[in-house]
Amino acid sequence: MQTRDFLLIAVALLLTVVPITSRAVVEQQLRTAAAKQVNIDRGTDKQGKIVETRTKVMGSKGRLVTIIQRPAGAKGRVPVTIFMHGFGGSKDGVFMSTIADSILSRGIAVVRFDFNGHGESEGKFEEMTVPNEIEDAKCIYKYVRQQPWTDTTRISLAGHSQGGVVAAMTAGELGDSLVAAVVLMAPAAVLRDDAIRGNTFGVMYDPLNPPAVIEIAGGRLRLGADYVRTAFRLPIYETAANYHGPACIIHGTGDRIVPYTYGLRFHQLWKGSEYDELPGFDHGFSQDIHRLANLTAEFLGNKIGRP
Repeated sequence: MQTRDFLLIAVALLLTVVPITSRAVVEQQLRTAAAKQVNIDRGTDKQGKIVETRTKVMGSKGRLVTIIQRPAGAKGRVPVTIFMHGFGGSKDGVFMSTIADSILSRGIAVVRFDFNGHGESEGKFEEMTVPNEIEDAKCIYKYVRQQPWTDTTRISLAGHSQGGVVAAMTAGELGDSLVAAVVLMAPAAVLRDDAIRGNTFGVMYDPLNPPAVIEIAGGRLRLGADYVRTAFRLPIYETAANYHGPACIIHGTGDRIVPYTYGLRFHQLWKGSEYDELPGFDHGFSQDIHRLANLTAEFLGNKIGRP
């Protein structure tokens, strides 16, 4: 076992004893759960169910490592879901792969990538902001739209936590003529209110004069002041309001990181959207990840894939 993996497991065990309500901690737990990595170089899997390739797409701060999974045997162009991870997370691991597998089962290709400063992608974590993650998402969208296997009329966006905020705002910027459907999983719109309160991931500061660097997760992650400055004025719901297409919001009432009311507000904003409120479910949907995966796949299957 590598030293890094040992440290992540040790942190996870500690967190089961000491209750902490920092979003950063929850995202770190998701990274710990990612010990089961996806084999991203396999081409066609043993069952012949998917074709998987790996590429790099230029993003806001450098190249973004990207995994593309397509249903094997699919003829012509196929619908695509661009799936975005949360703060401190990555494209890999049980959470992302479980949901991706369910989406693939509906005949929909899935594109996952590491945001700048995360995972295998280029860029420094302390230079990451929500606005430049939105730029990353748009770069991935442009790449996907240009591929010969993409049905450009059926490109959807999905995201968890901060990735949900990015998905919502990207959909608002691109509009429903370019985005066929959106799925938000525990969207972390609370990040703006946290910045206004001067309390980001449990670290207190003067919101009008944030420190150059905010150390979180025991100093393992260093967040730059630009993250706070941009979050302070981030027009999350205002931008998302420009999207008018099909949408589904899934949130647990037991989420202590992002209260479910932030997800409910998206549902109220997007008329006709679906809203799945899961009693007692936490921010990482650890009670039953397969239920989250099935709800996501069912919605996308009905809107852009196979019912």
